Order: sequence, then C-alpha cells, then structure tokens
Amino acid sequence: MVGSVGSGLADLGASMNGNGKAATAAAEPLPMEMDPPADVMAAAEGKAAGEEAASNGRREIVMGRNVHTSCFAVKEPDADDEETGEREATMASVLALYRRSLVERTKHHLGYPYNLDFDYGALGQLQHFSINNLGDPFIESNYGVHSRQFEVGVLDWFARLWDLEKDEYWGYITNCGTEGNLHGILVGREVFPDGILYASRESHYSVFKAARMYRMDCVKVDTLMSGEIDCADFQRKILQNRDKPAIINVNIGTTVKGAVDDLDLVIKTLEESGFKDRFYIHCDGALFGLMIPFVKKAPKVTFKKPIGSVSVSGHKFVGCPMPCGVQITRLKHINALSSNVEYLASRDATIMGSRNGHAPIFLWYTLNRKGYRGFQKEVQKCLRNAHYLKDRLKEAGIGAMLNELSSTVVFERPKDEEFVRRWQLACEGNIAHVVVMPSVNIDKLDYFLNELVEKRATWYKDGISKPPCIARDLGEENCLCGLHK
Repeated sequence: MVGSVGSGLADLGASMNGNGKAATAAAEPLPMEMDPPADVMAAAEGKAAGEEAASNGRREIVMGRNVHTSCFAVKEPDADDEETGEREATMASVLALYRRSLVERTKHHLGYPYNLDFDYGALGQLQHFSINNLGDPFIESNYGVHSRQFEVGVLDWFARLWDLEKDEYWGYITNCGTEGNLHGILVGREVFPDGILYASRESHYSVFKAARMYRMDCVKVDTLMSGEIDCADFQRKILQNRDKPAIINVNIGTTVKGAVDDLDLVIKTLEESGFKDRFYIHCDGALFGLMIPFVKKAPKVTFKKPIGSVSVSGHKFVGCPMPCGVQITRLKHINALSSNVEYLASRDATIMGSRNGHAPIFLWYTLNRKGYRGFQKEVQKCLRNAHYLKDRLKEAGIGAMLNELSSTVVFERPKDEEFVRRWQLACEGNIAHVVVMPSVNIDKLDYFLNELVEKRATWYKDGISKPPCIARDLGEENCLCGLHK
C-alpha cells in the first residue's frame, strides 16, 4: 500500500462513537487507501477475542504486547514519495483522525486527575526551539537554549507557597510526579543512609518503586478506612526499628481515595517515639499539594514544620499539555547529591539530567494568569462539584464516599467494563473513582450520572446480579448494597 503508516486507524475509528460502540463505519473516509494489512487485522481480531475471554469481562494485561496490534507502524518512504506527496497526505490524515479521537476521549474523561481545561496558544511560537534545562536550575550551563529564568520564577512561587525562603530551598521542575517522589526519597536516603522507608499501603506505587530502585528497606503501614495513614500502626512499626532513622512518605492526597495523611500527627508520633532529629519526611502532594493551601481550615503543608521535601505534579491541577512536576527540598540537604559536571559547566543533583525546558514556561504562564486568587476559586469549584456528585450518587442508591479535604469521589465499581473504559474510570477491586478537576463541570457530571443510572438499571434488572458490597472498602455508612442500605 502506497504511503502506509500502520494499523492504528482501526482503534481510532472504534473510539469515535459517542455511545461507546465500534464506529469504524462512521469515521470519515480518508483521502487514500488506509486499510491495515491482513496480518495486522488478524492480530487485532485476536486481541479483541482475547479481551472478551478475560475473566469478569476485564481486559487482560499482557506485558509487551497489548498495544503492538494497534500501533502506527513506522515504514520506510517509497522512492517516489517526494514527487507524489502521498506520504505527507497520509500522515496528515492520520493526525487529523487522531485529533478527533482525542477530542472524543477528552469529553469522557473523569477517572484520572488531569485538568484538561487550558489554552497555551500564545506559547506556540516557542515550539520551534529545543529548550533543555540541563543540570542545576540555579547554575547556567554552556547550553544557551534554556528556560532557567522561567523555571526559577516558578520554583520561587512554590517556595513561597510552602514558607521556605529563597536562600533556604533548592528544587527543580521534574518530568512528572513520580520523579518528584524518586528525588524526595533519594534525598532522604542521602541524609540518613541507613534509614528505613515507611509509607502507607495506599501510597502511590512510585514510592515503592523508589524503595526497589534504591535497595531500601521499606515498611508498609496500615491505613484507616478513609485511606489516611494509621498512626497507631505507624508507631508500632517504627518502635520495632528504633535503632534506625525513619524516612517517611506522607500523602497529601492518596491515589484512590484522595485521603490526606495527618502530617502533624505523624510528626508527633515520631518525636514521642524517640525519633527527634532522626527522621526525614517527604510529602507527596501530586494533586492535592497544590489544592490544600487554598482550602479553609485545612492543615498546612509548610517547611516551618520539620519536613524535608514536597513534590507536586504540574499537569494535574494546574493543567499542562505534557507531564511535569515541581520538587522542593531544603538547600542544606542537596550538597550530598550534587556533583560538578565539566561537560555542562554546571552542577547536577536532578534525577534525569536533561529536562523539558518548555514545561517551566507553561507553568509560569498559568501561574501568572491565575495567581493565588484564581487557584482558590478553582479549588472551591472542584470541592463544590465533588460534593454534588457524591450526593447525587447516594440519591440514586449508589454507595459513595468523599473525604473532607478531597475532590476524589469513590463509589461502587460499575459492572460493565466497557462503561469503565468509556469514562476512563480508575478502579481498584470493588470501587472506582471520579476525580473532580477544574475541567469537570456540573453538565459533565450530570451526563455521567444519567448514563450510569440508566446502565445500572439494566445490569441488575434480572434480580440475580447484585451491586457489590463496598463496606470493607469505604465503611458500612457509605455502602448502599442490599445488606447495608
């Protein structure tokens, strides 16, 4: 086939139908033949059959081959491509259809904590430059195409937010929230090389990834029903290792339930257990680290308390077209990590070395446009809409829970996995959640709720199938199954 770029169009077409059914026939025809090869179609059909055969209708995850059957292959241009222009036209068609699929998927996005409401059109003029912030943000390297002046401006803003003076902090803009956790825990390990890492069972998986990467002893701490760390269990476990310093991951919003660990109680537990001056606290604030400063009566995350580092994601509450994050730590801790790099004419204490120089500009742009007042309004809107969703779910007889400082609404897992995929819900066991972000308004929530209620009536109409009991996950008071209703 002339101008072929692969078989991913089959998946794009299937994703375009608003009711969640296959819609390849409804997709607009492309200006030239785009049918995937027969062997690829056969592989795709095999994949679909395999998914249907998976237990409970849930997709089977097979390492290394889930996406190979639907990817856009890279193929060598034909000899006459420059003359015919068919390759360029084909790629333009693929990208146009892909953009349509993104618009459609964005309409049905509720389960992951990304703010999709942003407009960075004014920054398009910078996309022609390879902007790379090599090494330390505060020491300019020989590479001149960087955005350190924007990066440090953003870091100063976050340092003020968390009460740390300019001459007392060090930080950088990371490639994602996971990198912030990797760096914060690494700093803790450098401060206390023989320290033991403690994290609640509901911490983000990147915390346990860090423990494996750094070969650290790691102790998982039980959680309360809300999802926050159980400080009674925490105390029992640190006392079992009282001869070793403690490195603690404190969650400012857990991944599934949006629970905020009680930072003050964690500190009190450490000090009363004989760990004064022998602990390092990293605060994982991927989403709520930027929301909680604007919640009235919420406990403060501040470097006036004995914490070592805080990290947040930039692409979550702020909203950004690429993953990014912010990591802030105390300057006095960073010397152990930093080293001279002659090749850069700079120093480096980051995880990745080369860093996306566009991300700081995007963050700088939004921080300047919205400011503290703008973020406060958006936080209040998210919390209001989250309460609205929780109340509507319970009115419909669907068990649900919303933590006090959170915009993550947890509820019974929908029975139909196609519905789960359509709305891109994050699930764990018998529960699923919606993360109410600034891009989620009441109309979108009503659209979701009405469809869920309608579908749910068909799932359980035979009287044999029953909604799952979620009392063990969310507590009896939040479960509306036949036993606890």
